[in-house]
Amino acid sequence: MALNKKDINDITKMIQELYLEDNIPWICGYSGGKDSSAIVQLVWYAIASLPEEQRSHKKVYVISTDTLVESPVIATWAEASLTKMERKAAENKMLILPRRLTPKMNNTYWVNLIGRGYPYPRKNFRWCTDRLKIEPSNSFIKSVLDSENEAILVLGTRKAESKTRREVMEEYEKKRYRAHLSKNGSFANSYVFTPIENWSDDEVWQYLMQYENPWGHSNKELLAMYSGASQDGECPLVLDTSSPSCGNSRFGCWVCTLVSEDRSMAAMIQNDSEKAWMQPLLDFRNDIA
Repeated sequence: MALNKKDINDITKMIQELYLEDNIPWICGYSGGKDSSAIVQLVWYAIASLPEEQRSHKKVYVISTDTLVESPVIATWAEASLTKMERKAAENKMLILPRRLTPKMNNTYWVNLIGRGYPYPRKNFRWCTDRLKIEPSNSFIKSVLDSENEAILVLGTRKAESKTRREVMEEYEKKRYRAHLSKNGSFANSYVFTPIENWSDDEVWQYLMQYENPWGHSNKELLAMYSGASQDGECPLVLDTSSPSCGNSRFGCWVCTLVSEDRSMAAMIQNDSEKAWMQPLLDFRNDIA
């Protein structure tokens, strides 16, 4: 079913109520992809539509983890978005605080690969994810918990992503700490808020296309980026069961050896002559894989 104005108004009201309910800081996960863009945009509009004196009720951190081996197109996109976000939030007097996180030097990909002589990551020795992605985020969350005692993680996870994701989310849903908040299994005194947990891929794209990005980053360019990363170069918004979905596009580290092939980078190069400069990166990745 398509989203309507009432759906957006309801979710906006829910975000506003939860935002004003306490002084616990929020930490929004942001990758620059469609789900996290929708989450930050929803939170932004909800806070911006509050009376001016309530817009800085508490801190809302927007954290983006750069592994330093991200797909160059995605890394550039996310970093530019954070810069615009920081500037626009200051102009609107909102306590939305973007943070770009990176792994510690001794945890970076090349230090482990060349310096320590680790083999390229494989499914039975997946050393990269913890060091490059999870540790930087966890360190930031711990720093917020140390100073604030509690934190609420606002995430774009959705049940429609996979059967496993649905089962895990439904299990946490049964143990809700209070309305809309599940306990975070990784950290005491931290909770998880998933505003678009019941949205489909189509609904995420519908929202992004109908509501302009409030900090000045183009949602249409985001759509084009997903389209360019799919094999057929298409990204339909009105889908039937046989139509490909932008939700199947996946962006990751350009050196990733955990997948059989990097379809998104290959499709970008194939679909856009201006991205042909990435061919040596793809060749290197295929060689080590």
